[in-house]
Amino acid sequence: MIRILIIEDEIVIARFIEQQLKSISPCEVEIALSIDEVEQSLPDFSPQLVLCDIELNDKLDGIELIKSLKVSHSFELVFITSYQTINTINRAFELEPANYIIKPLDESRLYAGILPVIKKISAHSDARNDIAELQKQVSQSELNILRLIAKQKTTKEIADILNLSPSTIKNHRHSICRKLNLGEETNALLTWTLKNHKLLETG
Repeated sequence: MIRILIIEDEIVIARFIEQQLKSISPCEVEIALSIDEVEQSLPDFSPQLVLCDIELNDKLDGIELIKSLKVSHSFELVFITSYQTINTINRAFELEPANYIIKPLDESRLYAGILPVIKKISAHSDARNDIAELQKQVSQSELNILRLIAKQKTTKEIADILNLSPSTIKNHRHSICRKLNLGEETNALLTWTLKNHKLLETG
């Protein structure tokens, strides 16, 4: 379940956003109405997505706040604001938000602005889970060999890179094939690694 932090100083708007988020996707939502509440929430909640209003009636605006948070936290970002000036948008985009939603908010604006970001986070989470499962099946050295096979390195090239003998690499290849339930045909591992290259890059 995706963890989402809403930073919005108007509770009615924050609750509306929360309601829409939960209709888009199963998620765990926390609301911070002030910078103090953000600082209290972040360490334990560790959000994957932060929705932040730029115009906060606080010691920092949303852009300055997010800039300070990104020093020590990693999350996808969506700015929500009534500001439409080019200067504000340029300042906001220096922080590389995944999206930017202009107020007044409604269901369709929120849906269009947030759904792609949630899908992106879900895909990354799935990939991390998949690589974790793969790491349970094969050893770290076998994972390194898989990554080199994905780069279409030969057994001899892999042996040279890893400072191992070609016969050791061949043994590893046979072991990996068994663990992944692949056939023993010559290109079985290459075919698998090319199909799963994005998974291998994740780890």
